[in-house]
Amino acid sequence: MTSNNASRPASWNRRALLQQSAFAGAIGIVGYHGLSAKGSPSSVSSETVVGEGNHRYRLVHHCVQLPSQYTWQTTHNVAVDAENNLYVIHEGRENQKDHPSIFVFDDNGKFIRAFGSEFQGGGHGIEVRTEGSEQFLYVAAYQQVKAFAKLTLKGETVWKKYAPTESKIYHADEAVKPTKTWGRDRFLPTNFAFLPDGGFFLADGYGAFQIHRFDKDGKWLSAFGGAGEGEGKFNTPHGLWIDDRDPQSPKLVVTDRAHHTLQIFNLDGKYERTITGFGLPANVDRQGDLLLVPELKARVSLLDRDYKTVATLGSDVDRIGNDKGNTIRRDESKWLDGKFVHPHDACFDLAGNIYVAEWVQTGRVSKLTKIS
Repeated sequence: MTSNNASRPASWNRRALLQQSAFAGAIGIVGYHGLSAKGSPSSVSSETVVGEGNHRYRLVHHCVQLPSQYTWQTTHNVAVDAENNLYVIHEGRENQKDHPSIFVFDDNGKFIRAFGSEFQGGGHGIEVRTEGSEQFLYVAAYQQVKAFAKLTLKGETVWKKYAPTESKIYHADEAVKPTKTWGRDRFLPTNFAFLPDGGFFLADGYGAFQIHRFDKDGKWLSAFGGAGEGEGKFNTPHGLWIDDRDPQSPKLVVTDRAHHTLQIFNLDGKYERTITGFGLPANVDRQGDLLLVPELKARVSLLDRDYKTVATLGSDVDRIGNDKGNTIRRDESKWLDGKFVHPHDACFDLAGNIYVAEWVQTGRVSKLTKIS
């Protein structure tokens, strides 16, 4: 077992805060006229520089806004296409089936289109994948929807699938008409990781705690994991990604959220190591030598090739960690500029900037623009 704590000594939070405060004092805080989560003009907010060394970013909250006919309903995940457009999925409400769950913006934050009402009440994971000369969206939905699908970038369905009952893991009725009940025999998919052969892994992060492997057409091939303690067992395997920074030995990284760890596997699903020192890690992305890990315990971390933390962004760990009952999550007046509340997903854009979606009821997407 490998610990990440070596890169985060006990004094880290205080030292990082002092460094960040000193830097902010040197450059000043830049004011801007922002918008509230509901899309109306807010009071003057601020953009704050976060990070350290070669990993400094200008952080702006509420970086994208919805047209007045739509509302955020708990933002969940983000993805970027080959044109640097941003896709945001929210969970949505089951009783608002006519409301979209997926929203698209250009890289200046301008709204482009919305679709995906079929995922209302369960919108969760979203990724963009280039296949030949085309791009496709992959969407995972939990709660009442319990399905995963492949879509065009305009929202047309290529295929939509439910629980892989051929795995003998799930209750038979999960195959075509998912129920509202939860349990280890229920299918509650959360996120994808794409394989070089055209197939993909899909995490059942809230149901059976299995990692499923599918071929390029969405045909089920195998599964591994399950609930439990120790190597290769999970407690909410919520996110995953292929770490191919070493192309000769690519790895599957799984965020074992409630164990506060990353578990590393080879592409055959064989366990290799565990990285500790996180606070409810929710998902993974990669660009260049950096691995990006949003943590629900109020921070976003950047890891090097050895899975050591090289920068922590927007940390509010102590305050959120001591918030009994998640009261801060439900009260936007308690959110602090330059600090995260509950990062649920994060992704790089083409320029190395970072988008962060947070698990908050009024919705929030923030942009970290790279400055060093």
